[in-house]
Amino acid sequence: MNNEICEITCIHEDKVNRAKSKLANFDTPSVSGFFKILSDENRLKIVHALVHEDELCVCDIANIIDASVATTSHHLNSLKKLGVVDSHKDGKLVYYFIKNIKILNLMELGVNFKEEVLA
Repeated sequence: MNNEICEITCIHEDKVNRAKSKLANFDTPSVSGFFKILSDENRLKIVHALVHEDELCVCDIANIIDASVATTSHHLNSLKKLGVVDSHKDGKLVYYFIKNIKILNLMELGVNFKEEVLA
């Protein structure tokens, strides 16, 4: 016998309707897209590096994540569209920095979750 699933089908309509009502007001595609972009290891490495270094040029970031400048630029563009990072040009160099420091809270939450729950 599988203890992970119900042995009979029993729908609790009041609970289901409340959950569906709340879900209707929840922007699932945007939140899912946000986590999808952050689910890439290289993007997490980029965010982690920028949290600790304030700003880095694309060449430095490429070296840190051991990727080409083109691949790194693609990752940075995704993070920029998401509003996590921003950039400024200084001569011939483009520097990236964390735009919204709340991303640090999210990363800390992820680390704490892993340590407490997944350990």
